[in-house]
Amino acid sequence: MKAEKILSKNEARRVLECINQMYPDAKSELVWDNNFHLLCAVLMSAQTTDKMVNRVMPKFMEDYPEPKNLALATIPEIENHISQIGLYHSKAKHLKETAEILVSKYDSQIPQDKKELISLPGVGEKTANVVLAEGFGIPAIAVDTHVSRISKRFHIVPQNAKPLEVEKRLEEILPKDEWIHTHHAMILFGRYSMTARDKNDPYSYLKEK
Repeated sequence: MKAEKILSKNEARRVLECINQMYPDAKSELVWDNNFHLLCAVLMSAQTTDKMVNRVMPKFMEDYPEPKNLALATIPEIENHISQIGLYHSKAKHLKETAEILVSKYDSQIPQDKKELISLPGVGEKTANVVLAEGFGIPAIAVDTHVSRISKRFHIVPQNAKPLEVEKRLEEILPKDEWIHTHHAMILFGRYSMTARDKNDPYSYLKEK
């Protein structure tokens, strides 16, 4: 079997620079107004689209302005708010449990430590990285399906690379001050330029400036 050729750091950096240039104003498309609602929105976004999450967020933010409001809500009440999104049963449970922990352990504040964030119900590496980057401006690369797929299509990482391996490889290639923007640019590139159904040469989607 022919060995898979992986791009060098310089080659990969040129690809990522092109993607950054295509989306110079890249940012999150999720609706949120504070770090608590950011955490909730990202937790809800797993295996569903930002558009679906954004449909439920305005009412959710209005009814649950603080962790204590969500902690006091019943599971059926939370499910009623988010029933339009996928996996809403388990997400409602995680949202309530997370709110309870925020109230009891963190004085209703969102922790800025990655390990502490990951310890919250339903919060994984990706969610923690988004909260750190968006909420606190701490350099992080959140690997979602778009970031993973693009990294593999351009052979920046091996085809069998796990999300954490993709994250570490991108961190090695990029300077820290580019992590947040590149993460968003890759998501928009995967969402609007080289979608999952596109099977053409990946380089045909790049527009060098």
